Amino acid sequence: MRVVTLLPSATEIVYALGVEPVGVSHECDYPPAAREVPSVNRSRVDPEASSNEINEQVAEAESGNGVYAIDREALASVDPDVIITQGVCDVCAVDHVQVEAAVESLGLDADVVTLDVHSLADLFESIQRVGVAIDREAAATDLVADLRERVAAVESTVERAPDTPSVAVLDWLDPVMVAGHWVPEMVEKAGGTYGMEDAGAHSRPREWEEVRAYNPDVLVAAPCGFDIEQTRENLADVTERPGFDDLTAVREGRTYVMDGHHYVNRSGPRLVDTLEFLAAVMHPGLFDTLPRDAVQELPALRA
Repeated sequence: MRVVTLLPSATEIVYALGVEPVGVSHECDYPPAAREVPSVNRSRVDPEASSNEINEQVAEAESGNGVYAIDREALASVDPDVIITQGVCDVCAVDHVQVEAAVESLGLDADVVTLDVHSLADLFESIQRVGVAIDREAAATDLVADLRERVAAVESTVERAPDTPSVAVLDWLDPVMVAGHWVPEMVEKAGGTYGMEDAGAHSRPREWEEVRAYNPDVLVAAPCGFDIEQTRENLADVTERPGFDDLTAVREGRTYVMDGHHYVNRSGPRLVDTLEFLAAVMHPGLFDTLPRDAVQELPALRA
């Protein structure tokens, strides 16, 4: 079975089911073996630019030929049986329309599987669908059972929590965007409240004054595509905004930076890791110490 995965979460799913893809996207970097697999697409946006610069480049690309381009020669050379892409966000990865057009123009005999994840239930269903598509149905069933068990363990543990803090997760810094999709649901399962966006809704830009008015007990910065280091480099986009130091989360030392690239914005099996991280951020007395390569307290970063 020759499988191409055009988004990092799909790559993680395929590896977790015991299949090594023959082609991946330029962003696929986990597990580490994925970095050695040929890339079959490229981005028209500089991932090392600042938050505002990336936002401008994305807007320009979307008004032109799109954020991503498929390397049709590379795709044809790996001759896939199955191509896994997504329909969630044109900024996150190559969408299914481009993929289907490339498959048709190249005359490839490949099935296109489109993932559209907006919740944990969607994630589990997508894992099962991928399992069927790549002949790993039993492995998919086992993986989903394990992930569901971990989710249930978090929900059981937070029943002992002394409070239910209000939470805001930012998945972009300039402009400020509040995370949607699976994040509101995960915050609630982790024992918090999420008042700035509905579960399953798309992430969208918000006025900073809306964040100030919401005044969360816990604030998490997790920009899409940014790891801890790159988020640190762009923190001033939030920390220097008017009234930042007056937020309850800041005054009470409950501000965090989370690796958005690998955890918050990537709808693969590690979303359950993210759920566990969020629970630990909100209820530190009930969960293990957070891994510093995934989550760090903001005061330590500002020192």
